[in-house]
Amino acid sequence: MHLAELNISRWKIDPASEEAKGFTGNVGRINALAERSPGFVWRLTDEQRTSEGNNAVCPDRLTEMTLSVWETVEDLEQFVWNTVHKRIYNGKNRWFSALDSHHLVMWHVEEGHQPSITEARERLDHLELHGNTDFAFEWSHLPGVKLWQIQQQPRQKTMQEGVV
Repeated sequence: MHLAELNISRWKIDPASEEAKGFTGNVGRINALAERSPGFVWRLTDEQRTSEGNNAVCPDRLTEMTLSVWETVEDLEQFVWNTVHKRIYNGKNRWFSALDSHHLVMWHVEEGHQPSITEARERLDHLELHGNTDFAFEWSHLPGVKLWQIQQQPRQKTMQEGVV
């Protein structure tokens, strides 16, 4: 089995603005890094997104999404938390709004399967309704994931101290 993941973000600033270039100017570089990373299998490209209904998970121009498949959760974990991706992720609050619903969902897929946007939306909806299950889950559902837990510790400490 491989691991599929969907991540969505909603712009809080104009994506065409100068301020947004800290994100938009790095998208190609981060995507290329993902594709060269150990365990990377597949990602939904802009061309595929358009052919499936132009980002049907959140169909407005203010929403960004990634949909990808990795050989293992450890491979995805290494890419997310041990590459320059982490720096971009840590800057997300400058560009994107906090969502009232889940923004990340993962699930297992058979080798060779490329999930559709519709499938990803079903998994995200399931996570929203039922919380973490084997059908749809977040990092917290994966007991072996350590880098995500380490990433949360400074944030939890900051929240306990009343600084956000």
